[in-house]
Amino acid sequence: MPPARTIRHLRWYIGGVLFLSTVVNYLDRQTLSVLAPILKGEYRWTNTDYAFVIIAFRVAYSVGQIGAGPFLDRVGTRIGLSLTVTFYSAVAILTSLGGGLRSFAVFRFLLGLGEAANWPGATKAVSEWFPRRESGWAVALFDSGSSIGAAAAPVLIWGIYRTFGTWRPAFIIIGSLGFLWLLLFRRLYRSPEEHPSISEEERRDILADREALEQTQPAGAPQPSVKYRDLLKLPQTWGVIVGKALTDPVWFLITDWFALLLLARGFKLEETLLAFWVPFVAADAGNFIGGGVSSALIRRGMSIGRARKWVFAVGGAGMSCLMLSLLIHDLSLLTAVFAVSTCAYAAASTMILNLPADVYWPGSVATVSGMGGAAAGAVTIGATYLTGAISDRYSFGPVLVAASVIPLVAVVAVLILVRNSSATARGRVRRI
Repeated sequence: MPPARTIRHLRWYIGGVLFLSTVVNYLDRQTLSVLAPILKGEYRWTNTDYAFVIIAFRVAYSVGQIGAGPFLDRVGTRIGLSLTVTFYSAVAILTSLGGGLRSFAVFRFLLGLGEAANWPGATKAVSEWFPRRESGWAVALFDSGSSIGAAAAPVLIWGIYRTFGTWRPAFIIIGSLGFLWLLLFRRLYRSPEEHPSISEEERRDILADREALEQTQPAGAPQPSVKYRDLLKLPQTWGVIVGKALTDPVWFLITDWFALLLLARGFKLEETLLAFWVPFVAADAGNFIGGGVSSALIRRGMSIGRARKWVFAVGGAGMSCLMLSLLIHDLSLLTAVFAVSTCAYAAASTMILNLPADVYWPGSVATVSGMGGAAAGAVTIGATYLTGAISDRYSFGPVLVAASVIPLVAVVAVLILVRNSSATARGRVRRI
């Protein structure tokens, strides 16, 4: 059998595959959000009913994140992502059989359970394939798939609906994309140590970066434990948890409710596809701005921890402009405000996704990433219920004010908790 062809800069092809995974992941979850006005009319749902369906997804997503990290650390990235993408793609297709509130809630619960592995898995893959000097860009690349998927969803899903005259084919067609992604992933993904197409130069660079990090561990220090109770004793873990838990719900507010928010402001969905699209493209830019700025600061001599926290603080502050939307009635200006907020969120999100790989040893990266995702899911569940109840009884106004203020608390937590500590000196975590 002839030797495999060497692929230059293979790690960036790996990053591209992770990006596509996130695009598919978000297309599957956004199918319901885009079709929400149609489903609400057909099944006579209130905002509270719709919130119940979203909460079913969030409960499973939170539970799934708790288990996804240890599962991926145990079975590895290739097997773990293959199994979970197969599962949630099948569920996405089966959602076309939904016939009411309860059935949609069941399908969304199963979808959330499967999709929970994407971010811990991608974060783990970045830690395996990218030196820390490039991890900011790599995380920005795969995380940008969420905004690209969310931006593409209205056009694709609305187009499918208009073509077939019914919503059911949208779930089938979008769900099938996951199986196409699996063919690419299974063909391309291996670890750097065993990949047949990696150049020796690139392999040495990746492994040398790992060895350099391992040498920062004090001589004789025990290998860090991956047990939950040990990780929860570290302030850095709580910084990641709080930072993610108090910023992600703002993003999910926009992705889950944006179509209904525009309708509540008097706009028609078919007339606002551009407005629906722009904030998500802005989020894509925010991923690369955050990753690029932090990488540039590191190259100029700033410590990894300080660079990540500086970008996170600026991003968290930028999210607070969301409350300005309450004063605006022009669609273009309203879109611009949401775009600034989503761009700021994405920059901050890229940093909080980087931190597990920056701070923890490889055996704990996916676990800590899963902890942060689980906490974000739990907070989002409460926020989703309150969004439905408050918007039914009052308006979206109080929700948007809260979404502007809460990220500032996350900034304070990350600045205080994510630091070099006594655990760093003992080699329990990496120096940042």
